[in-house]
Amino acid sequence: MFETYDLATQYQVMAGVAAATGAPVPELCWLETDEKALGAPFLVMRRVDGRVPSDNPPYVFAGWLFDASPAERLRLADNTVQVLAEIHDIPDPAARFPMLGGPGQSLRRHVEAQRASYRWALADDGFRIPLIERAFQWIDEHWPTDPGPDVLSWGDARPGNIIYRGFDPVAVLDWEMAALGPREIDLGWMIFTHRFFQDIATRVDRPGLPDFLRRDDVVAKYREVSGYSARDLDFYLVYAALRFAIVMARVKRRMIHFGEGTDTTDRDDYVMHRAFLEALLDGTYEWD
Repeated sequence: MFETYDLATQYQVMAGVAAATGAPVPELCWLETDEKALGAPFLVMRRVDGRVPSDNPPYVFAGWLFDASPAERLRLADNTVQVLAEIHDIPDPAARFPMLGGPGQSLRRHVEAQRASYRWALADDGFRIPLIERAFQWIDEHWPTDPGPDVLSWGDARPGNIIYRGFDPVAVLDWEMAALGPREIDLGWMIFTHRFFQDIATRVDRPGLPDFLRRDDVVAKYREVSGYSARDLDFYLVYAALRFAIVMARVKRRMIHFGEGTDTTDRDDYVMHRAFLEALLDGTYEWD
């Protein structure tokens, strides 16, 4: 899924977050860059006991979060947004995380990195996805006038990357997509990734969790705990859907390669949430 998997940077980001915040990052033991032991670099963390909302099957279908009460789910959602705000509150992130920096505007670098990922994962080998290219064009045409100050963007901000004890976060995981950028990158991703699961549930006539991580609720809670009001959120929700489309199209291509799926003449079908992304681009998607 990554052209280059930078484990050293991931380790440095986690160490920096642990040093600068009260966010529950697992205690790091060491980073091993010598491949002799396991055949690849690795890092070691202390074990954290708890439970994680499932991706497979998605937590909107079954499991401990599905079985929780609305009040318990709200507690988990609020605590998750609180953790995100703590991460975003790290002062002077460019100085603390110089390995994430670069020339020009951080949002532009972020989008160009996604464009490069699309080329590497799909387009350069002849797997062009018209819907993804349409989404990149939409992004270019709807660029925010003022993206605002940079924060440390967690990158994969969602409950499925947190270990909970009860309904309280005790470990924040998966920092391989960390970057500098506007707060809304993470906010849009958190809202979108839950809605992706929720739309799957409603599409097969299951209730899902319609009361969980709703767009307006996330924005309101984030404003309450951070004092910051999200801007240009429609842009960042489309951007989240675009980023996820690249991931899902790469997954589809990999499945075909290993004989786990069949190809299609309509390359837009490589995007599992095709209808969702199309509606976002058309401005017809209906939020709660």
